[in-house]
Amino acid sequence: MSLTRRSLIERGAMGASLIAMGAACSRSDQKASNDLAELDGVETAARIKSGELSATEAVDAAIERAKRIDRQINAIVTKTFDKAREEAGNASGPWAGVPTFVKDLDDVTGVRTAFGSRAFPGYKGEEQNPLINAFLGLGVVSLGKSSTPEFGLSATTEPVSSGKTRNPWNTDYSTGGSSGGAAALVASGVVPIAHASDGGGSIRIPASCCGNVGLKVSRGRNPIARPHTVVGPISLSVHGAQTRTVRDTAAVAAALALPESENGLVPLGLVSAPATRRLRIGVTTKGLGGAEPDKQVEDATMRVAELCASLGHQVEPVELPIDENLDQDFGLYWAAFAHSAVKVWEEATGLPRNGLAFEPFTLGLARRFEAEQDKFEDSIKRLQAVEGVMAGVHETYDLILSPVVTAPPPKIGYLGGSLDYDTLIVRLFDYVQYTVLCNITGAPAISLPLSMSQEGLPIGAMFGAALGQEEILLQLAYELEEAAPWAGRRPAVFG
Repeated sequence: MSLTRRSLIERGAMGASLIAMGAACSRSDQKASNDLAELDGVETAARIKSGELSATEAVDAAIERAKRIDRQINAIVTKTFDKAREEAGNASGPWAGVPTFVKDLDDVTGVRTAFGSRAFPGYKGEEQNPLINAFLGLGVVSLGKSSTPEFGLSATTEPVSSGKTRNPWNTDYSTGGSSGGAAALVASGVVPIAHASDGGGSIRIPASCCGNVGLKVSRGRNPIARPHTVVGPISLSVHGAQTRTVRDTAAVAAALALPESENGLVPLGLVSAPATRRLRIGVTTKGLGGAEPDKQVEDATMRVAELCASLGHQVEPVELPIDENLDQDFGLYWAAFAHSAVKVWEEATGLPRNGLAFEPFTLGLARRFEAEQDKFEDSIKRLQAVEGVMAGVHETYDLILSPVVTAPPPKIGYLGGSLDYDTLIVRLFDYVQYTVLCNITGAPAISLPLSMSQEGLPIGAMFGAALGQEEILLQLAYELEEAAPWAGRRPAVFG
């Protein structure tokens, strides 16, 4: 499909038809629903606060859903149901009693953290980092740990340690990664929100695969999560949540945001509605490595561009001035994380690395870093330079629209943890072509569940903004959620 300014203008009528189609399939008012699985986090918190629902009732109902649904999706790696019931009665905070899960890369005091790996079978965190303190400080009640690929290194959640996490829309397909367990638990209605993190697309990719809203905030927006894992001068990872509604995403982002005095960013308050200002949006389907998406994803991206144009936004194609080798520089930086994890284990155990403790992909990444370590400094310089390049792009464009990944969710096994490194690295690089850019620059981006594949699987659309401009992303997200509602869609495995 040709992406030109003329095609966007001429096909604007199609965007208008999407609005009508979306309105026709929208759900009735969520407040009228008696099914707790249907409620988002904001509504659940409001009902608890009003006394219509108790925190204990909300948590008990979520536990029952978890027991029933996880047999099909395998998204929970550590259950803390008894602890959750105890905490529910004493929950306090703006979201007191709202059930959730914490991704299994971060410690919750006294709870096992496995990092998606067989390497640390008995580890329990002794204290929580500031990010988890802030998240749980909202009053949410954690029911346990959600699944993740080994050390969060992959774009699917199929760790050898705990088995394959399955997509609620079709359990033969991947949830994406690395917050795949969190995404599956939210999409299936087990909980309305779940903690997630994003170091290369790990919030946005699972959101796209599972039909959720996934916001990656700006670097420095939230408290630092794991400072001991930083292996170089670029902090790639930020934290947030998987949700089903824009208002849940906006509420979590505002609640976790640090003040301007601590990060120098434009302050982020609670965004609660669309804006009236029309935006200039650049559209690209070209990935960092030069790849183009398959036709379903390209068509879905174009339809979203047309929808934005029909809403009055100025939409036009853009060619990002990014070196096509940038994905290789990012890959080397990513390999440094695997190398660091393996070295920590070797030092702690006194044993040499082996395939019983680590997956082939982790070992392969560690070997790559060790083989190319002399290139690391130059790679860092090239990665750091991209922030200025993209800042220049955003002087012209408020937002950049692109695919999230190059294809709809792949089948289970296509990116699986048992594959050999050489096979998996090629498949991953072909699949993850868009999300890493905002991790490199530190800028925010959001995945919105605006399309479905021919196979009935979600396809997300990604919008990226300049550093500190989450407000613009959320305002547009509200507008698109109203124009082409996704609330009426539910996966096969739900509630």
